[in-house]
Amino acid sequence: MEFSIKSGSPEKQRSACVVVGVFEPRKLTLPAELLDKAANSYISDIVRRGDMEGKSGTTLLLHNVPGTLSDRILLVGLGKEKDFREKEFSGAVRTAVKTLNETGAFDATIFLTELAVKKRSIAWRVRQTAIIALDATYKFDQFKSKKDEVRRPLRKLTLSVERRNELTLAEEALTQGLAIAEGVTLCKTLGNLPPNVCHPSYLAEQALAIAAEFKLECEILERADMEKLGMHSLLSVANGSHQPPKFIVLRHKGARASEKPIVLVGKGVTFDTGGISLKPAAEMDEMKYDMCGAASVLGTLQAVARMALPINLTVIVPATENMPGGSASRPGDIVASLSGQTIEILNTDAEGRLILCDALTYAERFEPDTVIDVATLTGACVVALGDVATGLFANKDSLARDLLEAGDEAHDRAWHMPLWDDYQDQLKSPFADMANIGGRLGGAITAACFLSRFTKKFDWAHLDIAGTAWKSGSNKGATGRPVPLLTHYLLQRAGKLN
Repeated sequence: MEFSIKSGSPEKQRSACVVVGVFEPRKLTLPAELLDKAANSYISDIVRRGDMEGKSGTTLLLHNVPGTLSDRILLVGLGKEKDFREKEFSGAVRTAVKTLNETGAFDATIFLTELAVKKRSIAWRVRQTAIIALDATYKFDQFKSKKDEVRRPLRKLTLSVERRNELTLAEEALTQGLAIAEGVTLCKTLGNLPPNVCHPSYLAEQALAIAAEFKLECEILERADMEKLGMHSLLSVANGSHQPPKFIVLRHKGARASEKPIVLVGKGVTFDTGGISLKPAAEMDEMKYDMCGAASVLGTLQAVARMALPINLTVIVPATENMPGGSASRPGDIVASLSGQTIEILNTDAEGRLILCDALTYAERFEPDTVIDVATLTGACVVALGDVATGLFANKDSLARDLLEAGDEAHDRAWHMPLWDDYQDQLKSPFADMANIGGRLGGAITAACFLSRFTKKFDWAHLDIAGTAWKSGSNKGATGRPVPLLTHYLLQRAGKLN
């Protein structure tokens, strides 16, 4: 879809459709009032008769409205004005774009971006509109022999700003929003791909393609490289699979070489059977999403590279399958991590932390400013927070606050969880330095505590996205989270967030 920014009056727009809002009960927004004035009260008469109450999620499509130049006018319900916040704004944009995509209008001018949202700038409204628009029209149907084609899909969307002096800021925000949206799309597509296609080698190929497009540094470590380094914890997860593991490192150098990089580490288990600690058969197909941490950091890197942010960013993806087999790790095995610490494997289905710990230790060589790992790590986090908030753990409160604020800005929210030493005792092992699980109680916390043992040399945060990375049921699919949170955090770090 093509996007543009424009400043002008709605009644003068020559397009297939103009989109304006209506508050509940039956209150026209300013752009709607301008259209109504040009139409000699045509719109207000229709609204007054009860055809459009203004309830959130509702629409009314009008054709050939007198006094206007557009073919159609789409009225979008906004709910009550006093309750209009980020959620209502995002919902209105999503409803509008989905409706436009079904109307047969090739292009549209949307005036929802002119709506005031408390504590949110015009840049925020434009950025969010671009992200939501591409998300609302996303389809994953490449494996269907008969595709559900939209007869006349929306091809061009113009975002209106109220004042001409906002155009430059809005253009920059649009560029950011489109880059973030493309990162989300990459994340979703990687997550949705079947595991017989998206295996560790495929992720490595995608990383090389990103590197080639944006002229980034990329290094792929093979099994022999990992063995030589001593990544025996990671390799213990890969032992049961015929697919070779890959250790992917991508580097965006947008700042001075002396500036320490931010490192993102993404869990890349492209299919997780649980290994010898085999998962139940029901819904095991969803374990293709166990690489959404990897997908999200690759999507974030692509967005950062497309925006050419003036920061140094390194992405690390430990990629493997977790399969049962004669060479697979057993409960009771003890392995040595890259850090030298030893781990007793009590449950082979707690494999994410086993690959992440070696990746976190490897991150030390980049002398990072900050390290953030992203992983579909624990079912316990889903129980704790559901599918609304990502679990956030950090060894520095200021880093946690920055990520929480970025999540709030992006409407991709996280919740700060405890990382107290009291939980560390649950990881004690009589035979090794630690066990890889800490029992049923506080499972998301003890998993984070395990990772914290490998992060003593840098500021670190852990995002448990097990509840937010994908949706089950009839609308099954990857969500693209937490690409918006991460990109907003990096925009803030780069001083580019308005």
